[in-house]
Amino acid sequence: MQHVFALAAFIASHAAQSEWSLHAVRYATVQNFPVAGLVAGADTSRRMDIAMMVWLLRSDARVVLVDAGFHRDRFLERWKPADYVRPSAALAAIGVRPEDVTDVILTHVHWDHADGVDLFPNARVWIQAEEYRHYVGPNGEPIDEPQITPEVAATLASLDRAGRLGLVDGSDREILPGITVYTGGKHTFASQYVGVRTASGRAVIASDNLYLYENLDRRVAIAQTLDVSSNLRAQERMLQLASDRRLIVPGHDPAVFERFPLVAPGVARIR
Repeated sequence: MQHVFALAAFIASHAAQSEWSLHAVRYATVQNFPVAGLVAGADTSRRMDIAMMVWLLRSDARVVLVDAGFHRDRFLERWKPADYVRPSAALAAIGVRPEDVTDVILTHVHWDHADGVDLFPNARVWIQAEEYRHYVGPNGEPIDEPQITPEVAATLASLDRAGRLGLVDGSDREILPGITVYTGGKHTFASQYVGVRTASGRAVIASDNLYLYENLDRRVAIAQTLDVSSNLRAQERMLQLASDRRLIVPGHDPAVFERFPLVAPGVARIR
């Protein structure tokens, strides 16, 4: 009987650890961005302020960041983001220090999602193996600039040498209990999006595989994709994966911070 209780306790403990809290953390705003750069076929005169964000997942055992934002001066000078704080500093609003982050899941190699990966000194970094091999050369040099910057390429190669790079082999892979990654969005060569088990059901962090709610609502591909058909199929799959449509979180839509309750300035609780 004691063994039965022990087994039940183990299962309950494992289940609890597999449920994650999920927050969207906004660290900047890029103002007056052309919507035609986000939604295929959009009116070229439309502009909007887009949110720059990362997503924080927490369980009893781990602190996981989906994407890492950016911090290098040349991006600040070029884009002049409003209300900018370093992504690592933005996490302080919900009590997370950079060194607390155990894992970073990179959805793709673009500067505004991967430049900040070196801000989290203890994190293991997860990326699709095909994405890494397509964009990072054998000596850490960038392949296909400007898709990947020299700094991102060098950082990822350094993490690989240090044994801190987790190369994910394909789609529908559970990389941590309750966290599964999927490919097919084709924002970049092998961009991935993230399914996460929460107390509210399964959420999908789309990142740039789905820029805005508008893409999903109108069934329109993102403007920057290597394959329109693949991107639309990925959006359909997100709808199948998510327990509720509202739990699909796009990559740059400021409406995320209107649709979900704020627990701190710039921090929305998805569940």
